[in-house]
Formats: sequence, structure tokens, C-alpha cells
Amino acid sequence: MNSVESAAPPFSICTLVTDPAQYAAMRASFAAHGFTPGVTEFLHLDNSARNAWDAYAGLARLLDQARGAHVILCHQDVRLIGDDAAKLAALLTALTERDPDWAVAGNAGASEEGELRIRITDPHGVDQSAGPFPARVESLDENFLILRAEAGLRPSAALRGFHLYGTDLCLQARRAGRTAWVVDFHLRHLSPGRVDAGFLALQARFERHWGRLLRRRLAIRTTCARLRLRVGPLDRLAGALCLGLRRLRLQRPR
Repeated sequence: MNSVESAAPPFSICTLVTDPAQYAAMRASFAAHGFTPGVTEFLHLDNSARNAWDAYAGLARLLDQARGAHVILCHQDVRLIGDDAAKLAALLTALTERDPDWAVAGNAGASEEGELRIRITDPHGVDQSAGPFPARVESLDENFLILRAEAGLRPSAALRGFHLYGTDLCLQARRAGRTAWVVDFHLRHLSPGRVDAGFLALQARFERHWGRLLRRRLAIRTTCARLRLRVGPLDRLAGALCLGLRRLRLQRPR
């Protein structure tokens, strides 16, 4: 292996795959926008037969394998539609100049004040742009996440499932004295996302887990929910009641 072949690429792109055709289309869209060999390595775990890997454990495994200076965690149904590798590299260079302590970035999230910061096309709307950008945030949507490899972030080993790992990574960055941002990188996400029973079950575990770690009450808005980290029995009881009401609403016939 020569030095060019062995050099770490600028980007690693990591994905959990349930639909190989979707993943192939995703890779093709990235390759057409400059994420080519030498610039990018693609890593994935095959969940097509059964969901053998949840997001927390599976993405941690891929992060351990990734060699890129920046590691992109993205869904298989993401498509690039204009913005390319050169633009993303320039955005991240500018972000580092502005905030040398940034650790994770994305294209959708919410600020400390609870304001959504979004740059995306999805079933909720075409060419959505809620800035200004870059925007410092406390949560990030999971469709497209960029981790700065040197920060060493990993999804929490104590959590399992397929939701809220973007916010988990933001909280890990916060504990490490680092920051999270939304940048002006426009792409298409084919899914609208959903809040289902699995989401609500993980939300309850997430709130308990991070409430114990931070030992403080904290309200965090995400792109699809409002989280309230719980620090004591009364807080946890209130949280259980709120989640119970949300489950009832999900079960109502529409």
C-alpha cells in the first residue's frame, strides 16, 4: 500500500443499511458531488436481514473504524442535490476558525432558546432555511451529522435504539466543554421522520440517563420533541405521566 492509498481521507461516511438499493442511491449522490475515493471512505453495517445493530452501538462501531478527519453519520435516504464536498470542507474550515472547540455539526437542530435551525429539503418542505448560519445548537437531527474525529465523541453505551443520538452527541460535546452547530449544507431527506412508541420509550430512558449524568433539570428542544431531563423521583414521575399522555395520543384513531 503506497502513501496515497494509506493516507486518511478528509471524510468518512457511516450508515446503517436496511435497504441496499437506498444505500446505493445515497452513495451515488455523494460520489456525484465530490465525495470520491481519496476524499471519502464509505463504511456501513448491514441491517437488511434484521436490525442486528441499533444506532448507538452500530454507529459507535463504525466510528471506531473510521479514518477520516470528519466523520459523517447519515441516513440511507439522504441525497445530495447541489452542495458538495468542497462546500462542506469550506464550511467546516470556517467553523473551526470561528469556534475551535466545535465537536459535532449537522443540518437541523434547535438552539438553547428553543429556536429551530434548519437547512434541508424533506417531505415537510422544499428548500427550508431557518438561520442564521452557522448556528450554535443544543440538539441535532440524525439525518446528517458531522463529527470532528479529534473530539472522540461516541454515542452513549448505556442507550439503545434509533432515536435521539444526535442530541446525545450534543450533550456529550457539552460535557467535554465543546460545542454543536448547524451549518448551511443543503440536502434532501426522503423521510419526514416519525414519533412512535419506540421513540417515546427511548425518550423516557434518555431523559433519565442524562438527568442522572448532568444532575440538573434541563429542557431541550429537538426537531421533533421537547426533552426534559429528570433529576429526582418527582421529576421522573412527571415525565412518565407526560409520556403516557403522548402514547395515548399516538394510539387515538385518526
